[in-house]
Amino acid sequence: MNLQTILGNFALILFVAMVVTGIIWFLDLFYFSKQRRRAADAALAAFDARNAKLTADGIKVDNTSRAAIEAALLRQPTWIEYSGSFFPVIALVFFLRSFLFEPFKIPSSSMVPTLLVGDLILVNKFTYGIRLPIINKKIIDVNNPQRGDVMVFKYPKDMNQDYIKRVVGVPGDKIVYENKRLTVNGKEVSYKPMEDYLDEERPVYSKQYLENLTGVQHRILNDESKRNVELGIVDPDFPHRENCTYTYERMTCIVPEGNYFMMGDNRDNSLDSRYWGFVPDKNIVGKAVYVWMNLSNPRRIGGIH
Repeated sequence: MNLQTILGNFALILFVAMVVTGIIWFLDLFYFSKQRRRAADAALAAFDARNAKLTADGIKVDNTSRAAIEAALLRQPTWIEYSGSFFPVIALVFFLRSFLFEPFKIPSSSMVPTLLVGDLILVNKFTYGIRLPIINKKIIDVNNPQRGDVMVFKYPKDMNQDYIKRVVGVPGDKIVYENKRLTVNGKEVSYKPMEDYLDEERPVYSKQYLENLTGVQHRILNDESKRNVELGIVDPDFPHRENCTYTYERMTCIVPEGNYFMMGDNRDNSLDSRYWGFVPDKNIVGKAVYVWMNLSNPRRIGGIH
């Protein structure tokens, strides 16, 4: 699922803006402001000398304009003033979204019923390790993704796109998807039937189940009219393709080291690891933890399970 692509790479744009405004702020603090101070001191010295001469000549002078002259000469140019105002704000936003939490908007239905179109979510950026912004290189290990986590990652076929799916398989797992049911390492995942789900975008009902994915319970949807896997759209060349075997009714994959197998909760309306392969650790963005707003449905606010 494509979450958002803002002008290609918003983090890079934010970083460049921070660097540019930071350089201007730094130059003003240590160079431009001192130039203005020297110019003001010289002008005030000339002003004072002129007034002293006039006073000596018996001419009454008005010193009220002295403060106005000083203020005008010390005033920052507009471009420096705006840069200095924006720099701390941009730096704070860059730090927060790079290392703590990043907001995303859900644009499609592959994670229904867990996440709906229009949900605004927060993604925890540090729970899976501290990564350098822009290059997304992990520098500090914290935790590894677990089965059942809802995770945001860079789409392996286009690193400019952020996707969101649920972690179904971790390194070393054998994942079998048959008859619309998961088996993980030879153990069948349990499913509890629930009331049919009515799609809010289309007047269509889907079969709804409570899936217990090795201890993590969440709702999933099935469309009984669709196959387990549409073989015609499976990428034949994704990395580690040899780890997977396919038929229309059964898919088996062994998750390679350093990779994860991802699936959408709207199982029959999700392009996920069944079709384009595994997600390498280097692609991880963070863990989706909270829905903080949905403008069309305020009741959506709450944690993600």
